[in-house]
Amino acid sequence: MLRSTQKNIAILGSTGSIGKNSLDVIASFPDQFNVSYLTVNKNIDALCEQIKRFHPKGVVVLDERLAETCKSRVNGTTKVFCGEQGLEEIVQRNDVDIVISSLVGFAGLKPTLKAIEAGKKIALANKETLVVAGEIVMRLVKKHGVELIPVDSEHSAIFQCLVGESSSKIEKIILTASGGPFRTTPLDKLKDVTVAQALNHPNWKMGNKITIDSATLMNKGLEVIEARWLFGLPPEKIEVLIHPQSIIHSMVEFVDGSVKAQLGMPDMKLPIQYALTYPERVSAPNVRVDFPKLRELTFFEPDLARFKCLRLAIAALHEGGTMPAVMNAANEIAVEKFLNGAISFLQVPETIERAMERHSSHPSSIIIEDVIEADASARRFAREMLN
Repeated sequence: MLRSTQKNIAILGSTGSIGKNSLDVIASFPDQFNVSYLTVNKNIDALCEQIKRFHPKGVVVLDERLAETCKSRVNGTTKVFCGEQGLEEIVQRNDVDIVISSLVGFAGLKPTLKAIEAGKKIALANKETLVVAGEIVMRLVKKHGVELIPVDSEHSAIFQCLVGESSSKIEKIILTASGGPFRTTPLDKLKDVTVAQALNHPNWKMGNKITIDSATLMNKGLEVIEARWLFGLPPEKIEVLIHPQSIIHSMVEFVDGSVKAQLGMPDMKLPIQYALTYPERVSAPNVRVDFPKLRELTFFEPDLARFKCLRLAIAALHEGGTMPAVMNAANEIAVEKFLNGAISFLQVPETIERAMERHSSHPSSIIIEDVIEADASARRFAREMLN
């Protein structure tokens, strides 16, 4: 049984895929969890529906003009904050116990840092926070004694496999990837990929940005960097395998040769629920694996020639310092341009590679200002390159 004390939750990015799934999980446990704050960028129609359903104390709308529109629509029933300052304010409030950090991209960094400094439990779904500033984030987590529980299915799987285990006994961790829609597409055919094709993920329903990252395998590259910081492992102890069925979410191999794997259907509700209820497991009607119906579980090494983004992310991890921030920023701009039809699919890794080539990374011990400067510089370069 969970403790009877109800936990107040703030969801950063409540209208995205993780945010919506989080609200469904919370709704299943009304005695244990309460929605205190919701945040969106621009989707105030969806936000207003969530307000009617969950009655939060407050909401944040990043777009200041739309925040005013939202205020008129809620008519004083819910307090409306706006902009980045609003995000940073709500995560520090006393009426928040858990912050679900599910904003897309670099935008999730600052509010997550503020939540850590305020001593909140973090359910982390924003990969980029650890990708661009992993050293800084984990240092603050340790300083403030904060619980940081991963929500990504792969990192949740590793986290679950390590419960009761010593990190010193890890031989390696194995992150699985579906391979996305182009797992078997020849490299010379990728130049003609359309946005609709790239958004047609075979296993998962996600937001547009993460779906494109999955199609390029950049998503797995980000997860490699994230895993390095979450689990305190050197890059050589982190492996990626293509697993098209997305049933084994990741594995841990130990020094004695034993391997633990976490299995489940491709449904984000399970890792979200685990992050919110940890260290307990709570009964829920999540879809179960029907083993007799599984015809095969297959594994392949990733093709780094075809999926250059994964190779670039791993290179950024080895370089260290501010290089992951540059890699991430260039990717965000390139993916945005691709989604808008301005560039081709293969121009995404080209943009990232050129941004990385021109950058001289700061030393490994960095401060947040270094990260912000590197991010801004890489975004300017990528925009100028692609305009």
